[in-house]
Amino acid sequence: MAIATINPATGETLEEFEPFSPEEIDRRLGLADEAFRALGRTSFDTRAEWMRAAADLLDADINDLARTVTTEMGKTLQSARAEIAKCAMGMRFFATHAQRFLADEPLDNPDSVGASRAYVSYQPLGPILAVMPWNFPVWQVIRFAAPALMAGNTGVLKHASNVPRTALYLDRLFTRAGFPEGAFAALLIGSTDVEQVLLDPRIRAATLTGSDAAGSSVGLIAGSQVKKTVLELGGSDPFVVMPSADVDQAVRVGVTARCQNNGQSCIAAKRFLVHEDCFDEFTDRFVERMADLRIGDPMADDTDLGPLATEVGRDGVEQVVADAVGKGAKVLCGGETPDRPGWWYPPTVITDVTPAMRMYDEEVFGPVAQIHRVGSVEDAIALANATPYGLGSSVWTHDPAEQAEFARSIESGQVFVNGMVVSYPQLPFGGVKRSGYGRELAAYGIREFCNTKTVWAA
Repeated sequence: MAIATINPATGETLEEFEPFSPEEIDRRLGLADEAFRALGRTSFDTRAEWMRAAADLLDADINDLARTVTTEMGKTLQSARAEIAKCAMGMRFFATHAQRFLADEPLDNPDSVGASRAYVSYQPLGPILAVMPWNFPVWQVIRFAAPALMAGNTGVLKHASNVPRTALYLDRLFTRAGFPEGAFAALLIGSTDVEQVLLDPRIRAATLTGSDAAGSSVGLIAGSQVKKTVLELGGSDPFVVMPSADVDQAVRVGVTARCQNNGQSCIAAKRFLVHEDCFDEFTDRFVERMADLRIGDPMADDTDLGPLATEVGRDGVEQVVADAVGKGAKVLCGGETPDRPGWWYPPTVITDVTPAMRMYDEEVFGPVAQIHRVGSVEDAIALANATPYGLGSSVWTHDPAEQAEFARSIESGQVFVNGMVVSYPQLPFGGVKRSGYGRELAAYGIREFCNTKTVWAA
């Protein structure tokens, strides 16, 4: 894929970028290594001051940056502003809490190990490669960069090739705020160049958010060099609705959970597993609300849904829907690509999905919801787990026993009860199975790229 800004609402190429030369890549890796040594001589207070200054810059730049994001990947302008505001909040969170998260942890009874004192210390690893996606092009980067920099690491960003303007903004952000040159740097490179960067001995670890195929590739390369990775990959999240649920609320939140970010979110609800006692009521209301969503100019305040980010992505959604329909699935609304320039796809609801269809266990990255009828808690759990993925899940029930059983038995990194799956800086985020491993955010996330060092003194 060319490194270019292409407006997904029109299909127009606005700007193309030359990939960085090997010499420029080497220069930036050298700066990241030098900046790591400089950060080691700074205090948490200094880093926190710089991080808060970077958050202030995001606040000041929010309107221009939001327009850049919307232009490059098609999310609504309102959604882009909300994403950037969340980034500033997350940066301030880690500026405030990083020192506590990484404080030395003394052993209460050091004499039990023959020591006068013993403790665990968290120390940074060095330059970390971050391979990031286009769907949340600011938040996905910041939720790595804020804890990594506060821990004393430096970051090297390989961003998605369709958001180069956003990548270049992030390339300058932390230096503008006071961090040493090279503390966080973007590389304008293609996916085929990632391996060479990851093999460079100056890169100590890597994190990737993206498809499970991309995660497998990065994990394999990093493993050959014994470099740690954190992988946040795809999801086919279940949204379970039981008879005791507030159906109106479940419908309202369910539409948002499926269509947030134009349906392009790893933690979007994709498979709606609805108990037979409320199936018809939920389905009728859900289809009505999906069909009523306003599709249009993502820059307009009254637009609910913009275009998909890429032509390849839009074509992929078309193909998986056509596969399901060809094998007997029923389309309750949507399902037909509008005849207009750009990469548009309507809100779509499908039923009668079977294991013979691709969408049964593939992630559909667009505003397509599949609804399944279930007869019991056990049926819902079995179907929720009948996927290679395990990222997030949402369950709707007011029965305490059902809530406990779903929380215990669904195979996912997150279970949200009577709410939509959301990432919060205060809570760890990540998945199981082919949704990846490791955690981002909270204390767990900031420690992922630290050396957990044991110190023992006689």
